[in-house]
Amino acid sequence: MSEARPVVAQTAPFPVEVEAGRSYFWCVCGRSARQPFCDGSHKGSGFEPMKWQAPESRRVWFCGCKQTGSAPLCDGSHKSLAGS
Repeated sequence: MSEARPVVAQTAPFPVEVEAGRSYFWCVCGRSARQPFCDGSHKGSGFEPMKWQAPESRRVWFCGCKQTGSAPLCDGSHKSLAGS
């Protein structure tokens, strides 16, 4: 049986202004209608959302392609998808 793969929500990151100390639940499966955050669409998919706590108030870029190596933040992995 092959390993489940997340759906690519979009091939660009989601810029979000985060608040210091607040927890955010990043959608790992790519199925959420509230991207980049979880709305429960993962149920039954084998995926679970990732909890991330903002260390400071600032703008961050959450991964939209779900292929990042530095989850939940974008590491540029989408560039290899968009150019394919």
